[in-house]
Amino acid sequence: MAGHSKWSNIKIKKGKMDAKRGNIFTKIGRELSVAVKQGGPDPNTNSRLRDAIAKARDNNMPQDTISRSIKKASGAQDSENYEEIVYEGYGPGGIAILVYSLTDNKNRTAGDIRHAFDKYGGSLGSSGCVSYMFKKRGVIIIDKSVDEEEFMLAALEAGAEDIVEKDELFEVYSDPSAFEAVVSALAEAGVEMLNSEIAMVCDSEVELEERHISTFQKLIEKLEENDDVQEVVHNAIFEEQEEAQ
Repeated sequence: MAGHSKWSNIKIKKGKMDAKRGNIFTKIGRELSVAVKQGGPDPNTNSRLRDAIAKARDNNMPQDTISRSIKKASGAQDSENYEEIVYEGYGPGGIAILVYSLTDNKNRTAGDIRHAFDKYGGSLGSSGCVSYMFKKRGVIIIDKSVDEEEFMLAALEAGAEDIVEKDELFEVYSDPSAFEAVVSALAEAGVEMLNSEIAMVCDSEVELEERHISTFQKLIEKLEENDDVQEVVHNAIFEEQEEAQ
């Protein structure tokens, strides 16, 4: 990505990828359903549901649609059951890739994921082959126009572990358990956040060779277009190409 940071053009990339995903509300609906069945319908006591609702709102999902999804998942007659499966593999240039899915047919999903890897120069690996490289962390992106001293003080006092300067942005990292406290502290301090999420982060990023970029982008886009795929995470850094031919 530009500036050798996968978060540096988060707003542009997020808009592009959301537009390319055929059914973003369907994906979020599955997340809401799984969250409710695992921890109940109250976001105050169900952190996973709280995160799913935040994601839904970030993607402009109507409130009544969110409420209906939660109500449906809470009902005894709801027969939709999704299995969480994480696929691990390598993309062009040996890039580590994690594919998070929610599926009601694991054979179908596994076949689709394997086909995408094979078609675009990658290979699906065994469980654990790349996941050890990633760690779940809270990630908050802030524009450099912010009052640097004030925002850093607020973030660190709330539990942020690290603040990294990248191009025109600051990246704030925290343990997942401190994420909500850091977000709240920054909001109270009047700090505008470009993006905030709990994500899998790899400390050992790899710069992708130019000859692999187009194929790699096609692989990621193909995976993200799959209705069963909720998220794709990788450790590549590269200069984003506008169009992958």
